[in-house]
Amino acid sequence: MTTPFIKHVAATRFAPPRIGARHVPRTDLLAQLHQMQHATLALVTGSAGYGKTTLLAQWRQTCVKGGADVAWLTLTADEKGYADFCSALVAAIQRIGLCTEADFRIDDASPGAMDAAIAALVESTLDWPKELYVFVDDYHYVEAPLAHRFMQKLLEHAPGNLHFVIASRVAPPLSLSRLRMMNQIVELDSAELPFNLAETRAFIDENLGAGKLDADAPGLIHELTRGWPSCIQLIVIMLKNRPDTLATLRDLVWRSSDLQTWLSEEVMADLPTHLASFAEVLSIFRRFNAPLARAVTGDAQAADLLKRMEDENLLVSRVDSDDRLAWYRFHPLFGEYLATRLAARDDATVKALQLRASHWFADHGYLAEAVRHASIAGDVEFAATVIERAEPATWSLEYLSPMLHLLEQLPEATLFRHQRLLFIACLTIALTTRPDKASAWLPHLQSSALSDDPELANCVPMIHAAIAFQHDDTQRMIELLEPLRDAVIQNRFLRYFLVAELCVAYAGAGRYAEVTRQLDRRPIPPADRDNEMALVAEAARVAAILHEGGVREAERLGTPLLAHSVKAVGRHSISANICASVLVDAYYELDRIDDARETIANRRGLLQSSGPDLTIRASLCRARLDCLQVSADVALAFLEQQTAHLRDHQHPRAVAYMLAEQIRILLQKVRHARAAQLDILLDELAQAHREDSGIRGEVATIAALAHARVLRTEQPEAALAALRDAHARATALGRGRIAALADFLLAATLADLDRIEDAQASFRHAIEAGAQFGLVRTFIDEGAVAATLLNRAVQEAWIDGPARDYAIGLLERFPGELNALGQAGVSQPANGRKGDSALTPRELEILALVAQAMSNKRIALALNITLETVKWNLRNVFSKLGVSSRYDAMLWARKNGLIE
Repeated sequence: MTTPFIKHVAATRFAPPRIGARHVPRTDLLAQLHQMQHATLALVTGSAGYGKTTLLAQWRQTCVKGGADVAWLTLTADEKGYADFCSALVAAIQRIGLCTEADFRIDDASPGAMDAAIAALVESTLDWPKELYVFVDDYHYVEAPLAHRFMQKLLEHAPGNLHFVIASRVAPPLSLSRLRMMNQIVELDSAELPFNLAETRAFIDENLGAGKLDADAPGLIHELTRGWPSCIQLIVIMLKNRPDTLATLRDLVWRSSDLQTWLSEEVMADLPTHLASFAEVLSIFRRFNAPLARAVTGDAQAADLLKRMEDENLLVSRVDSDDRLAWYRFHPLFGEYLATRLAARDDATVKALQLRASHWFADHGYLAEAVRHASIAGDVEFAATVIERAEPATWSLEYLSPMLHLLEQLPEATLFRHQRLLFIACLTIALTTRPDKASAWLPHLQSSALSDDPELANCVPMIHAAIAFQHDDTQRMIELLEPLRDAVIQNRFLRYFLVAELCVAYAGAGRYAEVTRQLDRRPIPPADRDNEMALVAEAARVAAILHEGGVREAERLGTPLLAHSVKAVGRHSISANICASVLVDAYYELDRIDDARETIANRRGLLQSSGPDLTIRASLCRARLDCLQVSADVALAFLEQQTAHLRDHQHPRAVAYMLAEQIRILLQKVRHARAAQLDILLDELAQAHREDSGIRGEVATIAALAHARVLRTEQPEAALAALRDAHARATALGRGRIAALADFLLAATLADLDRIEDAQASFRHAIEAGAQFGLVRTFIDEGAVAATLLNRAVQEAWIDGPARDYAIGLLERFPGELNALGQAGVSQPANGRKGDSALTPRELEILALVAQAMSNKRIALALNITLETVKWNLRNVFSKLGVSSRYDAMLWARKNGLIE
């Protein structure tokens, strides 16, 4: 018998860190780790600050509660050698009563001694009465090949009741293929460790308090950090100390000395100087690959260095791409940190790097990146040349951002010399909120100078139409575009741009059949499904369906289109923004409040710098969500801000909508005097646009609705006249929702005047249209007026059959004090369930699939929604039902008859 060599180790190394009371349970990750009760190894790898240790500590608690014996070891740089690692590991295991009289020496690295040590460890666990989990944190400190060999053999010979849980910043050099083949390993990596949006929200609420930030703030923080737990914690600390920093959060976070210090100490300190310098150069890119890195840095080993960065989880991730080359990008905050280090170098050196990058991108056909880097380097002539020599077939909306950046630096004289560049510039500016500048440049666009490209010369009217779009002049758009409707356009960008413009123009005029005909005439072939302008054309068609009133159909078509747009061209692309504006409106209308809030979260561009329609939809939904979830005062303050912004940008239709919404909220809050003041302003605006056609005809329509609301109590006959005017105008424009609302308010006003027969007729029209389109919030947002009318119609049997069920369904969404059905003894609709009013239809739908043992991913696929939406809804279900797991929620729902 020999005495084992055991190094003295601080006791704290054998205990996990304490989990604070305000932690966020990593429910989904713990569910994956739960699978390891039948596995030998759980391997968690990820960058610094991604919550590996906290996750392990949470899993340890679960194991202890399950009756297992648990050993914990936190490694340090002292355990990089064989003997030091093995002695620390054995010491951790000995603390739970194993290997107390081992007959082996840890300091003997011979094959025989190693085998003896492993045999002793295995023997001591074979008859152990419980499951045994050994947690090893910070395994990346281990360097000795013999130590890895020891761990490898231990994993290969471990009995069924012995499990290892290893956390490391880098993938350990262990051969895991056998464990994978036998399903004996659970692996979590950097892609799975970041918080999802729901976890980010939960962490912020736990640490700052619910409701301390506006509803969009968690989305902004999540996008900025990409779910990086340590950085979210840093932001929370900053906001605790300085709540006013939220407005400038994006700048403050990456400039924060705490973040700079943390990155320096935890990420950069152990990097070789050569690798750190290489990473700094790559910070100039939004994405990079090995050939690009080699060309710009001049380092022949660029591919190996990139592989090392990826293997060591250096806050770098792969970018989804159809390219055969692997593309990478840094975490945005780490990229900003590296850029600040690069900026300390000589300015001429940095500009030279940018120019090399620009030439590489230009030579390989990446126009947007070439222009961006040339502009940053200050070589605007080269940037202009790159754009002008690019084939029109390669044009993309991706060029908008670098084009705008270039145009801010490019002298107009240079711009006017490059006619093709001027064409693209006019188109770019016209598509933004600066149509006046495009109008000023157009006279310099000489068709004769485009004679070598007749297609471009013939498409100049499209630029004029884009300017007309920004001014809400759909009639002018039709006049400009109809002569081109049957033209053969080879350029895909311009072809789909024409389709999109025509869809917008015809929808504005209420000519919906023409909208459908555009895509029938120019169907999108499979090869163009990822073309962004083709996606914009499809999004314009979905927006037209919403214009007409088809909420359910817009949601059905818009949901997969948004997912496709995000995957193909990015979350902040024009097509994704159009789809998001449609879906936030549709979700809100369908009373899917959480889906609406999630869709609009952190899409500030929709509120400030989009076309009129997008801004109107997003602004109204944002205000209504605030009214529901925050307060009427917050909603009114936002609407006042938007009114001023839109008035400044000369968008009368948008201003009319903002004023009308303020009037509706003010009247519900019994602030009649202020509502009357805004009604006067709105009426003045309506008088100026009373004879307008096309989409601007909405100004007088919604003004008449608002005016009727103001007059309804004191001057009901005048209110009736205003409502009839609104109904006639909405019908002429083909605005189904507005016409249905006008009918609904007509019925309420007529009922107040005891003109019951007329009231019933208007009510039937409203309910039939509402049922057809799927309207919910259009009616219930009228508050007590709607509840009173619906109660009376149901109790007095104004309608029957499916229409009555639909009306009862609307009533069930009102608070108890506004819903008199309980006192009236009215039976539930045939397909209704008693007791399910606490859960939304979407929550019930998800809960039913949970009962079928579907995973969150399968539920998302089945319902054609995002994984984030599934998780967010489940959190709401758990909160409402007072349970903590999917299983408990399913049992509660079955017990209470919510699911079968």
